[in-house]
Amino acid sequence: MVVSTMRTLIAGVWLFAGVVLSYPQVNDEPPKWGDTYTIIGVLSLPYAEINEPISCYYDAANKRSRIDYYGDMVVTLLRADMGTFGISYKLAPMTDYHVQNKQMCFQVNGTSDAPITVQGCLPDLTGFQKVGSDVVDGAECDVWQKVDMEGGKKNKYTMWVESDNGQPIRYEMMGYDTLLGSHYDKYVIDYSNFDNRAKIPVTEFEVPSNMTCGGFPGPGVAERHILMNPMKEYIHNSKEHIHEMFEHFKNTHKSNYSSEKEHAQRKHIFTHNVRFIHSKNRQGLGYTLAVNHFADKSDNELKYLRGYRYSPGDHGGLPFDKSKYNAKDMPDQFDWRLYGAVTPVKDQGVCGSCWSFGTAETIEGAYFLKTGILVRLSQQELIDCSWGEGNNGCDGGEDFRSYMWIMKNGGLTSEEEYGQYLMADGYCHSDQVKPVVNLKNYVNVTSGDLQALQFAIYHQGPISVAIDASHKSLSFYANGVYYEPKCGNKPDDLDHAVLAVGYGSLNGKAYWLIKNSWSTYWGNDGYVLMSQENNNCGVATNPTYVIL
Repeated sequence: MVVSTMRTLIAGVWLFAGVVLSYPQVNDEPPKWGDTYTIIGVLSLPYAEINEPISCYYDAANKRSRIDYYGDMVVTLLRADMGTFGISYKLAPMTDYHVQNKQMCFQVNGTSDAPITVQGCLPDLTGFQKVGSDVVDGAECDVWQKVDMEGGKKNKYTMWVESDNGQPIRYEMMGYDTLLGSHYDKYVIDYSNFDNRAKIPVTEFEVPSNMTCGGFPGPGVAERHILMNPMKEYIHNSKEHIHEMFEHFKNTHKSNYSSEKEHAQRKHIFTHNVRFIHSKNRQGLGYTLAVNHFADKSDNELKYLRGYRYSPGDHGGLPFDKSKYNAKDMPDQFDWRLYGAVTPVKDQGVCGSCWSFGTAETIEGAYFLKTGILVRLSQQELIDCSWGEGNNGCDGGEDFRSYMWIMKNGGLTSEEEYGQYLMADGYCHSDQVKPVVNLKNYVNVTSGDLQALQFAIYHQGPISVAIDASHKSLSFYANGVYYEPKCGNKPDDLDHAVLAVGYGSLNGKAYWLIKNSWSTYWGNDGYVLMSQENNNCGVATNPTYVIL
């Protein structure tokens, strides 16, 4: 619209060159948005590091609404005008072992206990008080606010409305918990393109005619309903799904907290991790995230799981001779688990001992290939005894230092011989046990060479590799081919040691099959398919294996 266009405000109605545009009247009464509107916005979740674009179609008069996320990649349709208690639909890309990013339609029918209701993207400002004015992105705004107290929690809701035309500009929720003594919640929605003038065609609320909707394949009822209506949590501060999911989480993982304060802290962390998981899944990434046993852990606590410490320079070891192998002899897919060369997934617990798992497990594979016997070797012995080579027990280490200790010590013993893994630093008693396997040397697979790593896996057995595991998306990985654009692949980006047990391709995406040490609650029974694209997360940067 041309800036010089004449405009006049008469009783809340703008006149533009003779065209009547209806906007909410701005006075001492809070704005009312109307029964029908469209609007776009960006939902910002600071604690989850998410900025999510949304588009909203709201038609309460006809009992239907639609909200799109990330363009129209994920569409939620709420049709209270259909069925006995309404029907909700979710259109989203799905990737499984048969299809990649195929747009699917999932349907949930309302019930007498949980009827489907329409959902807008603007809050009802009933009870809000005008508290002053402010400037947001250059716009003069009236500021409306409402404060609620719920037990020891103070929730402050603030709405910024452009002063001269009633356009909604920003909505913010800020929660303060007197028990925690800190802000426990915050989210912001920035709005633009509000329009409550035109009727919205019914076609905007219809499932495409070429799609058939089926049952929702996801988790329990509470999470399923919030997946169908994510904005309910933010516009109405609805937390029922969090209460139910957190109780299920505690029961599943036998979580016991020492005090009411810790319980509140864990629930606070859980809430923001759930928001992160749901928002990332709406991005159509080709892999999915899910609530797991880390869901009540803070970012700082998750750092303790990443105990790989990179040391620059030449550490010894033999170079990898790639010339001995021919790509024509290689199968397209390979998995050492199918041949019995891989022990069950373990849980390293709250101990940065991942380096000991990568070390012990590549030796387990080499020993199996040589003898046909699969033995569970002792990570605990490495944690307790290899300090002299520069490893730091539960505070981190590296595989080459472990190899050096094993060669100098005369070998590595079994878990049965040494004793169970403790998830903690312990007393070294390697002089009281008999070694099971010794090493002649170890090999550094050519850094960054994807084909060399593939040759090494197929011909030498499971390979110890280090990755960049610092991104929250990996902490809650569930299935699919994991690709994280923010992942580093330089040696000093690597912070977690894992085991490469195979390779393959899923829906045209090449991956490494990686065994982790975060228990079978994590990932796909403890495994992750890590993308080979651009050496994502550095799988091929620092691989090693041993010679017996």
